[in-house]
Amino acid sequence: MSLAGKVAVVTGGSRGIGRAVCLRLAEMGARVVVNYVSRSEAAEETVELVKAAGGTALVAKFDVADSAGVQEGFKKILADCGRLDILVSNAGITRDGLLATMKEDDWDQVINTNLKGSFNCIKAACRPMMKNRWGRIIAITSVIAFAGNAGQVNYAAAKAGLVGLIRSAARELASRGITVNGVAPGYIDTDMTSELPDTVRDAILKGIPLGVLGEARDVAGAVGYLAGDDARYVTGQVLHVNGGMFMG
Repeated sequence: MSLAGKVAVVTGGSRGIGRAVCLRLAEMGARVVVNYVSRSEAAEETVELVKAAGGTALVAKFDVADSAGVQEGFKKILADCGRLDILVSNAGITRDGLLATMKEDDWDQVINTNLKGSFNCIKAACRPMMKNRWGRIIAITSVIAFAGNAGQVNYAAAKAGLVGLIRSAARELASRGITVNGVAPGYIDTDMTSELPDTVRDAILKGIPLGVLGEARDVAGAVGYLAGDDARYVTGQVLHVNGGMFMG
């Protein structure tokens, strides 16, 4: 397996896209660390699913928006696992609302988790990777970063900022054998999208050339590619997984 012997940290790995990524990387041979902040039962369930599929996994609780907590979390991961090879920065939240009435706290929470959280984790993860002169960093951005969306100025800004972070980090870390890339999902069939009203869901589907929502495994497949040997010469890129709804 292409990731045999590697250790991969997946933030927000307890459910949805994060869980699918954990399963995919474990399938490729990596030992997976499932990060979570509040859903301990879901995180443990992800671990059990990985083990049931023949993989190895453990949990790591910390809030990606908490700089000190991230540093301590990664320190413990290194102590427990002995190494760190792959980071998938997936943790994210939404606090939707129109620009004119958006609360400052809703802006701050989304920026702190979705953008600063990725910065915190990439900063902590790149140090052991630099020492080993090998690493794969993959950040989950969004189609919204490129297309925009009414009612999501905070989310769009955070995810667009993440694209700049990806490209700049890729330039800084390339000489140490570390690639930095992103995956930008479109509308994926998860717990979040399942709560959408039928009218909204139908409108979304009309804007997707393939005519269906994506699945978490579609995003996980893209992450698996970027983490594996086939993408050794790919860095500073964003791979779009959106069924054709945005072609940039």
